[in-house]
Amino acid sequence: MSDHISKTFDQELDQLRRLVAEMGGLSERMLADATIALVREDTKRAQSVIATDPKLDELQRKIEDNAVLMLMRRQPVANDLREVMASIRIAHDLERIGDLAKNIAKRSLKVQGHMQLGRAMTGVEALSRLAQGQLKDVLDAYAQSNDKGALDVWGRDGQIDALENSLFRELLTYMMEDPRNITFCTHLLFCAKNIERLGDHTTNIAETVHFVVTGRALPADRPKGDSPSDAAA
Repeated sequence: MSDHISKTFDQELDQLRRLVAEMGGLSERMLADATIALVREDTKRAQSVIATDPKLDELQRKIEDNAVLMLMRRQPVANDLREVMASIRIAHDLERIGDLAKNIAKRSLKVQGHMQLGRAMTGVEALSRLAQGQLKDVLDAYAQSNDKGALDVWGRDGQIDALENSLFRELLTYMMEDPRNITFCTHLLFCAKNIERLGDHTTNIAETVHFVVTGRALPADRPKGDSPSDAAA
């Protein structure tokens, strides 16, 4: 590349990173707000999360369009190629995270006025906080090209699974104790499963960051726990 082309390409990469960072910040906020909406029965906040989802989709499209144009115009190789391709993969995972947060927000509207099991809601909130922490950490790892940080998030994936397993059993107990809890607990089960799936996408991002930084893929077998909700399904 000439110096001019190289400088232009660097600017385009920086713009791509900024768009991914913006998308990451938006997905973080959607998850946090969806959880607050669920716990506090906050209709306005839930509706805000739902209304934000199209903006996240728009950012994903912009990232993909920019990345494809860069591939066509610049034909990058090695580290540059990995970073451009990573932006597409991470944008996809962030879009799915936003969809899952939106699903939680929608569920929160359905359980309002039926908060008969506050202790069960506490478990969902704890699960979400764990997922929020891992999402923040992996986005920081991406911004800093920090492989150690990405590996740390990847290694913690099983924590979300373990907590979701425990919550699943707790909610089943409440349902068996009193049939009147079934509808409410079923909604919470879906919320917990959404958070667990969200954690999987966070781990995907960690794997992508590791690949960008090192050029190597992580093992296919993640440090996960079995999910009883999957087994029940």
